[in-house]
Amino acid sequence: MSAKFMSPFVMAAHEVLEKEVEASIQRGLLALDRSGYTVDEVSVLVGLSGLVEGTILYGMSTYTAQALVSHMLSQAVEDFDELAQSAIGELSNIITGQACTKLEEEGYHCHPTPPTLIMGEGTLITTLAIQRLVIPLITQFGTIHIRLALRENLRHRL
Repeated sequence: MSAKFMSPFVMAAHEVLEKEVEASIQRGLLALDRSGYTVDEVSVLVGLSGLVEGTILYGMSTYTAQALVSHMLSQAVEDFDELAQSAIGELSNIITGQACTKLEEEGYHCHPTPPTLIMGEGTLITTLAIQRLVIPLITQFGTIHIRLALRENLRHRL
């Protein structure tokens, strides 16, 4: 995965999380994810097509997801129900959209897919030949792992 695609996602996540949930954010240590299995209780998968193609996974614990949604809705969320799931999907969608805008500014046109929520650990999601870069974002609500498996689509440039 090209590191040039990381910065727009980190900047977008910072901006959106600070605005939407007033999060204080620290970036953890970067890592490569060599497993195709989800390790978080809640994962949101968003695909990209265009000049940048691949997959983004936003992963977190159920506790973190509920804490984020509770802050977004200004009320306690006891269950990770349909409303809470929709809110986490939309938060991921906003981050991806903002990152795509930043990529466009750098000349990389891309289109996100609608978010897909994956509940539970251990789901196999292969990204084929694209390695996943893991970016942990540590907040007061818990850690959000952004897993980027992106590459430049050279056929799209032609």
